[in-house]
Amino acid sequence: MHTITPHHIPTPPPPPRPLSHHHHHTTFSSLHTLLPHHHHFPLTICLSTNTTTTSATSSRRHQGGEEEEEEEEAVKGSRTTARGRRMVRLRDEGEEGVDSTSTPAGPSKYDDKYLNDFNDININGFSVVLEDACKTDKEMRAVLGDSIGNPDEMLKRIKERIRRKGPNFSKSKTGTVLVFKVEFRDFNPVDQHIWFQLYGSPSDRDVDLIGGVIQSWYVMGRLGAFNSSNLQLASESMEYNPLYDADKGFKVMPSSFHDIGDVEFQDDWGRVWVDLGTCDYFAIDVLLNCLTVLSSEYVGIKKIIFGGRKIGDWEEGMTQPDFGYKCFKI
Repeated sequence: MHTITPHHIPTPPPPPRPLSHHHHHTTFSSLHTLLPHHHHFPLTICLSTNTTTTSATSSRRHQGGEEEEEEEEAVKGSRTTARGRRMVRLRDEGEEGVDSTSTPAGPSKYDDKYLNDFNDININGFSVVLEDACKTDKEMRAVLGDSIGNPDEMLKRIKERIRRKGPNFSKSKTGTVLVFKVEFRDFNPVDQHIWFQLYGSPSDRDVDLIGGVIQSWYVMGRLGAFNSSNLQLASESMEYNPLYDADKGFKVMPSSFHDIGDVEFQDDWGRVWVDLGTCDYFAIDVLLNCLTVLSSEYVGIKKIIFGGRKIGDWEEGMTQPDFGYKCFKI
């Protein structure tokens, strides 16, 4: 009698896997085995998957989107420079076929809803209407400025205004309702920078506004305005016709703002070097009071830092406008 051991027993072939529309692991190679051998032609196959596969694909896309956002945040992080971020932005725009010199677009919902209305406009008739409006509308005159008489430039400024403010075209305030943060980092009042961070890269108008405030602050200090030794009326009431002693004001020890640098910007960061000299420190209170109103009404300021050597993405020596540098000369 011949004994058959288990390893002598031939292994039966695996049964064919049933085809079912519920099976979702079908590969291209297995699909080709199901085709007749005499059909040799290229195939373009579109597979419809169930919600599980769709969810997995959506999850991968979502994760990919998060990775792209993280990479973008890494580019904008504090370990980069203004020059580097500008180069990355120019490279990305070049890859997308976007003209890097064009004006940055505002929110898309405003572009679609408001700016598209100007596509079929009669520019000459539109300019006449704007010129008539400027006769009685101060806000419109401020928007158009010296472009009156140039229909193309007038339309460009109107579009830019709408792009920046959307439906709040007539709203005069352009600042922010958020209060800026104030920090002091080993501030030396006779040789230190004052830094301020905005909510975005400043326009030429923003640079002029901030620079004008700081220049006025310096001029007042230079003329001795910040002298706590002569505050005769600070605690007086105007109801009783207070007296001012001019001789006393003349004899007090003068205080003077010694020196100041130009107001510089690199993208959303700005700075100014100061030497307060013999000014009293309430000069800083005066500056912060001015910047508080400036931020809420005109140019939103996110943070102000007194002192510190290198803040944010600031790159020493980078003074090229193409890389986001702007300056207000004092």
